[in-house]
Amino acid sequence: MSDGKPSDLVRSVVRAAQILEELGSRRDGLTAKRIATRCRLNLATTYHLLRTLRYEQYVVQGPGHRYFLGPRVASQFRDLKAALEQPPHVGEVLRHISETTGQSAYYGQFIGEHLLVSDVVEGPYSPHLEQLMVHFDEAPHATAIGKALLWALPSTTRREYLKQRGLRPFTSNTVVHLDTLDHELKSLAHRHVFVEHEQYRSNVCCAAVLVRHHDHIIGAIGIPAPAERWRRSNTDLIRALRTAVADLRQPV
Repeated sequence: MSDGKPSDLVRSVVRAAQILEELGSRRDGLTAKRIATRCRLNLATTYHLLRTLRYEQYVVQGPGHRYFLGPRVASQFRDLKAALEQPPHVGEVLRHISETTGQSAYYGQFIGEHLLVSDVVEGPYSPHLEQLMVHFDEAPHATAIGKALLWALPSTTRREYLKQRGLRPFTSNTVVHLDTLDHELKSLAHRHVFVEHEQYRSNVCCAAVLVRHHDHIIGAIGIPAPAERWRRSNTDLIRALRTAVADLRQPV
């Protein structure tokens, strides 16, 4: 997936988003003229966008002709927080894993029809996987967290999800056939830990464990490690991961 500017970019949507970002950074609000200046828009366009945003309750006008974020933004924020629901101490668990293993710890979950890495604590000995945050939704079949979350889906839902997105080969080890992936997931599920060996990136291995909250699977926590360290210490790394997640909630 390209990170460049899309060919069908809708300028009015971009400009409206800029206005919301500017208002979000100013608790004392902004006048229309100030918004126009900060967003580099002409005043007529600014008023047109503000009228639309006011109608939809994304902004409100207060004293001194200043505009503020409106109740619709707060409502959307509450919906987002609910969608990103995590066990109360997930951040502490990620930090504990990172401190005890020296590896980064990731928390991933489904948000609607998309997979998202919603929290991470970096460890000093982990490889940099900056692209994982961007491409995670394209790589569930190749990552340990993704494999865990895919297994949590009903079989028909999982296969349809993967057929729509495809099984991109990130390395020569990536599983790119649905039947092979199904067999792999079944085998990993019996061990209650999902692992991958250099499937997402060469010289990197990863393990993940599913997490429950109120008796529902809501996410997975995973730790990546350089392949050499994985070969030496995978038993210790998996034990640390499972112990930490068990403290959060009994893993599946």
